[in-house]
Amino acid sequence: MSDQKIPYDELVQDALLGVVRKVLTDAANYGLPGAHHFYIAFRTEHPGVDIPAYLRERYKEEMTIVLQNQFWDLKVEDEYFQVGLSFNSKPAVLTIPFAAVTGFLDPSVEFALQFQRPRPSQPAAEPAAPEPAATAAEPADDSPAPADNGGEANVVALDAFRRKK
Repeated sequence: MSDQKIPYDELVQDALLGVVRKVLTDAANYGLPGAHHFYIAFRTEHPGVDIPAYLRERYKEEMTIVLQNQFWDLKVEDEYFQVGLSFNSKPAVLTIPFAAVTGFLDPSVEFALQFQRPRPSQPAAEPAAPEPAATAAEPADDSPAPADNGGEANVVALDAFRRKK
């Protein structure tokens, strides 16, 4: 017998990322149905994340985007997705590897996923026990809640996705 163990936590994380990938692929192909909209949190310092320098400067570790009313050119590949958003009337195209995603929330149906991601500078640690998924998000002090905002992207803090210390 081998001492190796089946990496169930990694397998579950990959399967749940498949849900996010499928939902984004459907949104890219058909648009968002009904009141569905997505908050997607990701690590900005993760390799392969491509965002404008002014966003990387403001969100040094993690950022959350909202795909709701105004986004364009959503493209989904096996390893990443790309989307156009506007920040303070500045259009930007963001490329986000799925491996950088730390949270996904669709508040219209109270569906949330949290992904355990070590920081790139940290070695992989033993996976922590899963926490219950959050069902709501709190906007950051300087970011309004999602609304029809004429193409402006909202960046919000998803404190519900953060581990309690």
